[in-house]
Amino acid sequence: MELTKSPGLSRKQGASGSRSRHRRRLRARRWAGWLFALPALAFYAVFNARPVLLSIQYSFYDWDGVGASTWVGLKNYSEVFTDSEQLNSLLHAFYLILFFTVLPVLLALITASVLRQLQGRFTGALARTLLFLPQIIPGAAAGVAWMWMYSDNGVVNQLLRAIGLDGLARPWLGDFAWALTAVGFIGTWLSTGLCTMLLLAGIGKIDGSLYEAARIDGAGPLRQFWAVTLPGLRNEIGVCVTITIIAALASFDVVYLATQGGPGTQTMVPGVAVYNLAFNDNRLGAASALAVVLTLIVIAVIAPLQRLFREK
Repeated sequence: MELTKSPGLSRKQGASGSRSRHRRRLRARRWAGWLFALPALAFYAVFNARPVLLSIQYSFYDWDGVGASTWVGLKNYSEVFTDSEQLNSLLHAFYLILFFTVLPVLLALITASVLRQLQGRFTGALARTLLFLPQIIPGAAAGVAWMWMYSDNGVVNQLLRAIGLDGLARPWLGDFAWALTAVGFIGTWLSTGLCTMLLLAGIGKIDGSLYEAARIDGAGPLRQFWAVTLPGLRNEIGVCVTITIIAALASFDVVYLATQGGPGTQTMVPGVAVYNLAFNDNRLGAASALAVVLTLIVIAVIAPLQRLFREK
């Protein structure tokens, strides 16, 4: 007697087989994605992850980079916070946040709000081009250019003398009281254009009907800025703050080319201090410890900000 399968059982087996084939295809695609990403992951592991792990390892040794190394435990880390030069370099980096982050973001908010009114006009396009120009100039070139401009006979002092403020003229980068602030304004000049372009892009995606509704309700330009523009730019402001804070804490090229940490150690920042410890003092362990501490500080500062700007 011939046995026949019920239609319901056949449908269940067919559906089960279809789901099994679908899962196999998904697994195959997932593995294919990892295979495509494998070359990039290999480069990242060799040129990014491995140096970080080696820096952590070196930070526990007293090593000149050539001879035998000596285990010193946490001595290099304690020196970061007890050595005045290294500790001051960290404090200088936090001071530069005012110029690399706070001033550029505030200026960019004002500038972007003004340029929003000039959309499609020649003056608006020209202003955006001029603001973005510093972004195509390498930081090292900017440091050299501003070193000339800040010199005793540079453009800055010539302008001050031209408007009758001779008493303010000084060799800015050689002045113990003003050198760090002068370096900070270089960072302001470099960061403002990038922040303005990011905020302009953010303003472009804000629904125009929100501004129209605000005008109908009698809101002026200032009220529109607080009620519409600023809330709509939450994510873009977060990106600007993140990028510029990292630039301030990890600054190297501008400071090294402009002052090399001088006069004295008035403009010493962690990036320059790491370079000096490693290549001038031949103290690879101390340099690695300072670099690790700087990395942890950047993470500790950026992580809460990322959470803050993600919240609704």
